[in-house]
Amino acid sequence: MDTNTISTGLIESEATGLLARLDQIKPFVMHETMVLAAALPRDAQLLIERFLHTGRNELRGQLAHFLDWLETDGRESSPAEQQRRFVLIRLQFNVILAQFDLFTEVVTQRSEHATGVWLSGLDIVAQDALRLETADDGDTRLVVYLARGAGAAIRRAKTRLPGGKPNPVGIIRLPRERMIGSGIASSLVHEVGHQGSAQLDLVASLRAEIERRTARDPDGGWDVWSQWISEIVADMWSVATVGITSTIGLLAVVSLPRYFVFRPGGTDPHPMPYLRVLISAAIGNALYPHPQWRELAAVWRAMYPLAGLPAGHAAWIRNCESRIGDLVDLLLHHRVPLAGGRELGTIWPVRERQPERLLRLYETWGGDFGVMARQRPALVFAVLGQAKAAGRISPADESSRLSSLLTAWAVRGSLDVLDSPAPAGSRTMHNFTPTALPRR
Repeated sequence: MDTNTISTGLIESEATGLLARLDQIKPFVMHETMVLAAALPRDAQLLIERFLHTGRNELRGQLAHFLDWLETDGRESSPAEQQRRFVLIRLQFNVILAQFDLFTEVVTQRSEHATGVWLSGLDIVAQDALRLETADDGDTRLVVYLARGAGAAIRRAKTRLPGGKPNPVGIIRLPRERMIGSGIASSLVHEVGHQGSAQLDLVASLRAEIERRTARDPDGGWDVWSQWISEIVADMWSVATVGITSTIGLLAVVSLPRYFVFRPGGTDPHPMPYLRVLISAAIGNALYPHPQWRELAAVWRAMYPLAGLPAGHAAWIRNCESRIGDLVDLLLHHRVPLAGGRELGTIWPVRERQPERLLRLYETWGGDFGVMARQRPALVFAVLGQAKAAGRISPADESSRLSSLLTAWAVRGSLDVLDSPAPAGSRTMHNFTPTALPRR
């Protein structure tokens, strides 16, 4: 046999094998076991399944076309040309596998006892945290999974996945070590804030304003905030949504050895941890004036005194710290074009999150599980976090209540799916009704 014939046979065999392996990739609904309450939000599941199904079908078509070509005109092509075309298709197959594996991480944990149901509840919390005073969450859907390590992250909806296609849903990764307590809301809503700020194009508009301030006042220290603005806005989203729960949760995450707390960030988009906690507390005090924020900032400074740092580095930190007030003022009064020109500080339900009001709600609810389960999930996290900060609830009691509440929200979400014949436009808890509420 000549070289061309052998080459064609080998490549045809590989392409046929690729097609067989492609057919082994089944929809998640066919091979992932989970209780219904742990399932992904139905509209999110549909978006994911359709996205993956489309990719598989496109690749299947490419393979069929390639095999047809190999049987006809391709038989006369050189082995190099046959191999070039096949390798491009195999690369696309690997892209399909990478996309499938990405969502597998999200779906597989739904089969873990208890964890899967909690994740479904956190899906609902995340979706609720994306809602604003100015608008609902649009067509963006968020799903949550857990990972090792201390950091959270998000792969935002509509960003590019391997292969270049837009991500159908936002995927939020949370650290396992934060399950379960109100602190999980700090990380969760921070990542939601990245999605929300992208939808409002906040980073670009704020960075442009900072650059204008820098041009007018080159010695005013404005330029330092430009690099960090994406993380600062996400922290603001978190504080605005869950109050002091956010800042205390952040403090726990960045409680590191002194070297890391004061280390210059270089190109890191995250502010230096020392400054980041102080910025979070300053945002909280501006939105929800209360002595707790100054007390928390004082505790943080006592934990990490500047004494002992090189003089030049300490002076730079003090200079940044002295300008935090100006930064927060810019944030609160920044006009958001995609929110109808409203000031940034007014797009969240700020009146509902005032510390004294949160504590009054805690007392009014009186620990009644049924009452709490009918509230907006983000508000519940804010109330319980505020109560814990005020010493009115223990961490163990908080964890127990949140575990039950996440389960209740997940069950309610699954019952809503069973009751609705069409994909819901949203899985947020817009209207809680006593008649459909699961009880302990």
